[in-house]
Amino acid sequence: MKTSIHPDYIEAHVRCTCGNEFTTRATREEIHVEVCSNCHPFYTGRQKLVDTGGRVERFQRRMAKGRLRQAQAGNAKPAGAQSAAGTLSGSTPPSLAGAPVESSQSQTQPAE
Repeated sequence: MKTSIHPDYIEAHVRCTCGNEFTTRATREEIHVEVCSNCHPFYTGRQKLVDTGGRVERFQRRMAKGRLRQAQAGNAKPAGAQSAAGTLSGSTPPSLAGAPVESSQSQTQPAE
């Protein structure tokens, strides 16, 4: 191994955002981490949301807004409005009421 091209491998002090501190060896003296083995959900079994730039709050606001809209749509339907489930259950949409209907039976004849 060449001596002049490799960095020094020294003791490093690691600090996590949860407050955990420990010592290891690295090429830096101080290391700051967001998640460590003390607070990582894989090791602890607890759910922890790591928020990077407000993404978690933004997602929760969007979900709450969607639930609110869904609840309002379920309570106040305009007269003559059809739900998506009604369209899928077999009722014909008004735009297709006069269109010819194709048979869903097979057009082939059985072989004898």
